[in-house]
Amino acid sequence: MRLSTTTALGLSALTVLALAGCSTRMEPATTSTSSSTPAPQDGTPKAPAPLSSAELKTRLLSESDLGEGYTSTPPPAVRHDDVTVIGCPALAELDSDTATSTSLSFPRKAKVSFTYAGSSSSELSEELYSDGAAKLSKGIGTVFDAMLSCPTYQVVSGSTVIDMVTTKTSAPQLGDERWSQLLTYSAGGQSSVVKQTAIRSGNVLVIVSGSPALVDAHLADAVQAAQAR
Repeated sequence: MRLSTTTALGLSALTVLALAGCSTRMEPATTSTSSSTPAPQDGTPKAPAPLSSAELKTRLLSESDLGEGYTSTPPPAVRHDDVTVIGCPALAELDSDTATSTSLSFPRKAKVSFTYAGSSSSELSEELYSDGAAKLSKGIGTVFDAMLSCPTYQVVSGSTVIDMVTTKTSAPQLGDERWSQLLTYSAGGQSSVVKQTAIRSGNVLVIVSGSPALVDAHLADAVQAAQAR
């Protein structure tokens, strides 16, 4: 079996997309994108309203942002009903909770995926979420803590058993908070390494996943676009 980065990104997406809202509740989406909101009577500035999914979509990276050689691709399908985590109780517990309810994910979100120069081993995926800063921080922090609590574990997807190795890595000094890890997927004698870095800037969370070199090359641009687009 050849374990391509597409497989790795799909499983990565399962972990983050399905679990990112594990500590949050579904709330009605807002269409407000204004960062200037009236202050309450005590004079304390009110937190900016979360961005809508439509607004987040306009802040994603595009092929023109990345440069020549990049082609946008459909996001990999993520299924929740046939995936089991073995050997990582913290992650298995989160997966068990989220597999039965899609209402746990952040409701305001957007995603895009790219392939570089037509190579399935050179892929990049970007996800944007918006909510209150505390909710974003708690949600993604819980996910990364769970994944990093088990340096090795297995993911069973259908009839495929994938060996996982998770390693914490440093993230550049971007945004207000940051998380980063390397995920090594091995199955059938093949392996792939995916880097996953999350940056929270105010009420927007940026997650960039894919080939480590591509993540390092485009992370700052993704964060800048998410803030200023």
